[in-house]
Amino acid sequence: MAVKKVGRGTYKQQISDDLRQQIADGTLAPGAKLPTEAKLTDQYGVTRGTVRAALEILVNEGLIISARPVGHFVRDRKPMVVRPQAEFRPRPYTPEMDAFMTEHEGRAPDQKIEVSIWEPSGEVAKRLQLESGELVVARRRVRHLDGEPFNINDSFFPLDLVRDSAIMRPENITPGANETLAELGFRQVRAIDEIYVRMPTPDEVRRLELGPGTPVAYHVCTGYTEDGKPVRVAISVYPGDRHVISYERRREAQPDSEA
Repeated sequence: MAVKKVGRGTYKQQISDDLRQQIADGTLAPGAKLPTEAKLTDQYGVTRGTVRAALEILVNEGLIISARPVGHFVRDRKPMVVRPQAEFRPRPYTPEMDAFMTEHEGRAPDQKIEVSIWEPSGEVAKRLQLESGELVVARRRVRHLDGEPFNINDSFFPLDLVRDSAIMRPENITPGANETLAELGFRQVRAIDEIYVRMPTPDEVRRLELGPGTPVAYHVCTGYTEDGKPVRVAISVYPGDRHVISYERRREAQPDSEA
């Protein structure tokens, strides 16, 4: 394919469009190496600078990765399925593993947990209905599959509720934090989920080792007790190239219409 001066945008756009289509239809499969810059220059009849600009578009879109000096490769996507509605199902599934570990057997899961006492951010303080000066316990986790950071899961609890509980320890809680809250007298019976799609912050790029142009889903889940008290805010960050968010919905039975 030789690019043209009119009709389909700039040269670099035409080249990136063609390569993008080859990735979409499988001509360039996940993990495949792209032709060298020299070969692409000859193939499209443009300068090497134009080819580099086209490749940079695809790098920024997260479709290919640059592994200089070896070349460019199609990104191998193995998405994780995230099911927010599973938040309150019984745990543990096995005595040894939490939900993340259990649901991804066959791949090598791992997670790093940090626990600290924080002055909450505005969004956390508002959702937990905290007064000025009240502190939270932050359980910050980065979860990995096959050595790659896959998502962030940071949970925040009012310090006064969880002081001296298992939530304060920087290790996996076998029954789960939700069950620990229930044992403390604060069982969550409902939650409000908020999902935003945006570009990552510099801190999220660092923690998740994100490449250029990778959007994230930002999921804020606030859990409430029966009497409406908010007791937990969980903030998860899911890179867009590594996840599928799956919900199950069921139509509620409708009352019979009056005659």
